[in-house]
Amino acid sequence: MSSFDVVIIGSGPGGYVSAIRCAQLGFKTAIIEKYSTLGGTCLNVGCIPSKALLASSHHYEELQHFADHGIEVSGEVKVNLQKMIERKQAVVDQTSGGVKFLMDKNKVTVFEGLGSFEDATHVKVTKADGTSEVIEAKNIIIATGSKPSNLPFIKIDKERIITSTEALKLPEVPKHLVIIGGGVIGIELGQVYLRLGAQVSVVEFMDRIIPGMDAGLSKELTKVLKKQGMKFYVSHKVKSVERNGDAVIVQAENAKGETITLEGDYSLVSVGRRPYTDGLSADKAGVKITDRGMVEVNDHLQTNVPNIYAIGDVVRGAMLAHKAEEEGVMVAEILAGQKPHIDYNLIPGVVYTWPEVAAVGKTEQQLKADGVDYKSGTFPFKALGRARAGGDTDGFVKILADAKTDEVLGVHMIGARCADLIAEAVTAMEFRASAEDISRMSHAHPTFAEAIKEAALAATDNRALHV
Repeated sequence: MSSFDVVIIGSGPGGYVSAIRCAQLGFKTAIIEKYSTLGGTCLNVGCIPSKALLASSHHYEELQHFADHGIEVSGEVKVNLQKMIERKQAVVDQTSGGVKFLMDKNKVTVFEGLGSFEDATHVKVTKADGTSEVIEAKNIIIATGSKPSNLPFIKIDKERIITSTEALKLPEVPKHLVIIGGGVIGIELGQVYLRLGAQVSVVEFMDRIIPGMDAGLSKELTKVLKKQGMKFYVSHKVKSVERNGDAVIVQAENAKGETITLEGDYSLVSVGRRPYTDGLSADKAGVKITDRGMVEVNDHLQTNVPNIYAIGDVVRGAMLAHKAEEEGVMVAEILAGQKPHIDYNLIPGVVYTWPEVAAVGKTEQQLKADGVDYKSGTFPFKALGRARAGGDTDGFVKILADAKTDEVLGVHMIGARCADLIAEAVTAMEFRASAEDISRMSHAHPTFAEAIKEAALAATDNRALHV
């Protein structure tokens, strides 16, 4: 029987990063993955492939506006969806192969098969052909991730009524894509197909899209996407989703109790994700699972069984790849006797539409609910020279700071390259910077990052320079 210091079940961003850090710290480490490729949901059917399609569709959309830049394209510009999906898969294969390289480089043993507990120190690996072996571990990290959620009355057939997984490899551009759920995943994939020529309708139960983010971001993104042609039905409760041949009929009820009917050729069910522990046999190890399917952990990500930990989507908190990575590193370092720490308030959230949306810290709604006395500074992208030069003038940066101490409490932005710009805000908040601290740092001109400096100036005695 093979024996290891640490065995990790699941090779997503949380699992494989944890494996690397464990190996760096001198632990004999193994990782178990039930699929034939490493990287989990994120690399195979999540973050990476969706960004590849977003990039390809963005290039196509930009071509429609090249004439504004004095570039004339002769002939018809066509979408080859099959080629686009082939490129997406090539990106996925290269990225997943990179994870395999990292496992080999760090001497992490990889087991392919379903990992399930035999007891608190033994894990059975069942291969696709039905054969199995048991390995022993001093410590075990559960990193089994999540799967798309569904509504109880919807039958997902993976052909016309689909999840995000199928949306990444459709055989055609939909004529009318009806999206159930206006969260990050639905909005991103909706924009992909909107750019490629589909009519896109979004039905959202809450009163706004991306409801977990600051209301100002929701409002601005709605405005921009409406301008691009996307349709929204917020405060609508989906009542039924039925397939009739190649048509999908979605019925939803608005706040007044009125029923609307939307007919499309595809319907994407994007109502969040659920922790995935199917087949784990956690009960054999005595690990507690909540009614919602999450693995219970303490502040050190330790389960009720002392040598078993859990990280990523399978535990409480935001279901984000970078959050899982931080947790994977944290557990590895705890096992090594170190004292790492994660400030969950400073895990940024990003929506990879164009304009991009990004945020860290508290929203205005949270600060109001908590009774915090705060001040706000906002700066629009249209006032930036760089934004005008590139033609990306939608959006703004908003900085929320404590009214008394000036400490930055939240940063919310929508605009070009915000997915990258948010890192500056995270850095500043990690060091408990004030709005004035940011405002006094030199930012290269012309750049999109100047919007952060200007928003900080606006939050500091309302003295932005370029508005």
